[in-house]
Amino acid sequence: MREILGRRLQRLRDRFQSLRPDRGRSGGTSAPLEAALTCATAWRWPVLPGVGRSGTDGTRCACPDPDCVVPGAHPFDPGLLAASTDPRMVTWWWTNRPTAPVLMATGGTAPCAVSLPAGAAASALVRLEAQGLRLGPVVATPTRWALLVAPYSLERLGELLYAKDHVPSSLRFHGEGGYLLLPPSTASSGGRVRWAREPRALPQCPAGPQSPGARPSQAAGVELWLPDVEAVVDALVEASSSAPGGGSRLAY
Repeated sequence: MREILGRRLQRLRDRFQSLRPDRGRSGGTSAPLEAALTCATAWRWPVLPGVGRSGTDGTRCACPDPDCVVPGAHPFDPGLLAASTDPRMVTWWWTNRPTAPVLMATGGTAPCAVSLPAGAAASALVRLEAQGLRLGPVVATPTRWALLVAPYSLERLGELLYAKDHVPSSLRFHGEGGYLLLPPSTASSGGRVRWAREPRALPQCPAGPQSPGARPSQAAGVELWLPDVEAVVDALVEASSSAPGGGSRLAY
C-alpha cells in the first residue's frame, strides 16, 4: 500500500513539474505543493490553500480586508469547508497558486491543536518530556508554537478548561471548524513556519506513559502519534501563566 501511494504521489509531482512554465529554472516541485500532497495523501489531513499576500512588498493580505490581523494566513477562496484530501484537487489548487500557504482544517478525522507563545511552548515541551510523555508533531512560527493533539470535541474541551482555576488568554485552541498554518508557509507575523517536531510514524511498540484518549492519527499506510489534549493542557497552562507576556488569566 505504501509503495502504491508513493508511486501515485510521484506521478502527481511529475505532472505538476511538467505544467510549470519555469520548470527548467526551478529544478523541482514547489515546496508548498509537496507539503500539501504529503498532508493529504500520506497523513489524510484535509488541506486547502491560504489566501496569501499581495502588493509590491508582499506585506498586505490578498483578502479584501485592509486591516486583516492574520495577513495571508487564513482561508478565503476557497473557504475552509473546501479542505480536501483529494490529490487531484490539491494539485489543481497549488498548480494555480504555487506559493499559497498550506492550511490544515482541524478536527474531525484530522488532528486538533493547542498553541501558545513560543517561549512558553519551549518550557512546556521540556516539562512534558521530563514526564516521559510521547509528544506528537509541533508546528513553530517565530511567535507561536502549536502542539498537535488527538481530535477533541468542543464539549470535552469546555469541561476540561472549566475544571481549571484559571486559563491564560494566550492559549489558543484549534478544534472542529478551525485551521492551522503548516510548513513551509509564511507566518502572518513574518518568517517561515517550520516543524519544531516533525510528524513521525508510530513505532509498533510505543514506550512511555500514554493517556487513555491518546491515539495514532490513522492514515493510508501511515500512523502518526497524537497525544490526548488532557495529557498536555496542564503543562501548557502552567507554562503560559508563568511566561512574560503570556496573557491574562481567565478566572471562573
